[in-house]
Amino acid sequence: MFRFANPIYIYILGGLLLLFAVLFFLGRLRRKRRIARYGDPQLVKQLMIDVSTLRPNLKFGLLMAAFAMLMLALARPQNGTKQAERERYGIEAIVALDVSNSMMAQDVHHSRLDKAKRLVSNMMSEMKDDQIGLITYAGEAFIQLPITSDFVSAKMFLDQINPGMITLQGTDIARAIELSMRSFTQREGVNRAIFIVTDGEDNEGGAVEAAKEAAKHGVHVFVLGVGSPQGAHIPIQGTSQYIIDESGNYVTSCLNETMCREIAEAGQGSYIYVDNSSSAQELLNSHIDKLAKTKLDTLAFSEYNEKYQLFLLVGLVLLILDVLILARENHMFKRIHIFRDKTTIFLLIGVLTMTSCSHRSERDYIRRGNRFYRAAKADTTALDKAVTEYKKALAIDSMSARAHYNQSNALLYQGQDSVAMEELKKARSIEKNPRRLAHINHNMGVVFQASKQFGPAIECYKEALRHNPDDDETRYNLALCQHQLQNDQNGDGGGGGGDGQDDQQQDQNGDNKNDQNKEDQQDKQDKGQQDKQDQQNADQQQAQPQPKSDEISKEAAEQMLNAAMQNERQTQDRLNRYNQRKQERENAASQRRLQKNW
Repeated sequence: MFRFANPIYIYILGGLLLLFAVLFFLGRLRRKRRIARYGDPQLVKQLMIDVSTLRPNLKFGLLMAAFAMLMLALARPQNGTKQAERERYGIEAIVALDVSNSMMAQDVHHSRLDKAKRLVSNMMSEMKDDQIGLITYAGEAFIQLPITSDFVSAKMFLDQINPGMITLQGTDIARAIELSMRSFTQREGVNRAIFIVTDGEDNEGGAVEAAKEAAKHGVHVFVLGVGSPQGAHIPIQGTSQYIIDESGNYVTSCLNETMCREIAEAGQGSYIYVDNSSSAQELLNSHIDKLAKTKLDTLAFSEYNEKYQLFLLVGLVLLILDVLILARENHMFKRIHIFRDKTTIFLLIGVLTMTSCSHRSERDYIRRGNRFYRAAKADTTALDKAVTEYKKALAIDSMSARAHYNQSNALLYQGQDSVAMEELKKARSIEKNPRRLAHINHNMGVVFQASKQFGPAIECYKEALRHNPDDDETRYNLALCQHQLQNDQNGDGGGGGGDGQDDQQQDQNGDNKNDQNKEDQQDKQDKGQQDKQDQQNADQQQAQPQPKSDEISKEAAEQMLNAAMQNERQTQDRLNRYNQRKQERENAASQRRLQKNW
């Protein structure tokens, strides 16, 4: 594989060669016109015995070829690849983002939620080798994205966050911290942190205790308070109205800085006040930099062998030849007529010119696309330019797996999941490198998982693990998808709006833990009584004398009928009690929604 590390010099080379060629031929044309003023050109030529008409052309060709070789050396030609590995050091971070309706208050520009999303997005841009996960919470908490090092997917999920994702309103920070603790990987010795983004209206309580428990396990809890202490009214999305309380007054949501500081101190972290300035971003990045980095995994990458030395040597040789060849005829070599053959001269110049020019390969377009892709956070049009460059690369080489893969990432960033999936499939069918195949299948699994297609996502994660069995992130996503698929099949949780449906189901069934424990104990007692009754009925049936004939006695038939009726009544009673408890839980959740809708 051949490529240039600095292709910008290739573009400069082409422009300069064209400019020099135009100037040279204009100079030659001017010289001929000046000679024609003195007389017949053939007669003047006979008078200028030492003047050569071909040597200046040859010297110009050598000079341009030498210049081209030197420019190509600056472009750093590289050939061949070798696999190398680099250890990655970072932290595991979980961002818990408050998506309650109060986050739509506009005491910061444009709203608290928009400011929080920009803050988190910029934080991701500064994180290089770290891993991050997303959790959304209001009255409940859900895993939006499992912990990952794929910041492109993380930003894609971040952009989709809105208050409509959670129906049960409120602000249960304690539940968000508990879910964050369960969302970290099983690695040992890794430094971890939880970033709680909220306006501080903790309506459920227990947040300080949850932060203390996290600190006991070595997890730092940082709190980012968004809003102003003076507060603002909460707009209703899609209308010009504001949320009102039961008394008919406008609800004013205020930032509770006191509670935010208490949570941060309990979690051995820091409190960061977020307003319209950039001070919060700088302070957040400084806190992340202070966290100790630990080894997460090992990255594989390719290295190229430098080949600029050959181009540099050829350029120097051509310069020496240009110096040695005189512009006038040398009488010592008068009998050698090589320079009088115009066809040979033009052929030599053509070969040197073709050698000095470099074609733009698909690698050049891919690198240009990568630069636009990295600039997407500052330029909204950069993604479109990146996709265009990747398409140009594919126009040159439609079998470039890297171009298909990079284009899929750009399309995912734009929210074009279906088109991106097609590019990932093409990349998978072409790519041969096991690690790259693992990345491709992992990204396909993430897209399927985001669209709640857990079956295909499981297959993609399995395929990724076949190529890279040491990927803990893929293994975690695979287990999560399998659990979600099982919940869908059993009708326990449906296909929830994000990763972590198992936590969603646990939260929905755990609104009142004490009552639930009592209900479980009651179910166990009912089951024990039922088993005991069934055993007694079986003993009674065994104690009854069996008729010798195939006909059953009247007394035995009545006993069996009574036992069956009794079992049916007990089953019906248990079902009624279960439905009653379920209705009570639904009423309690509904009451919470009615009492607080922000």
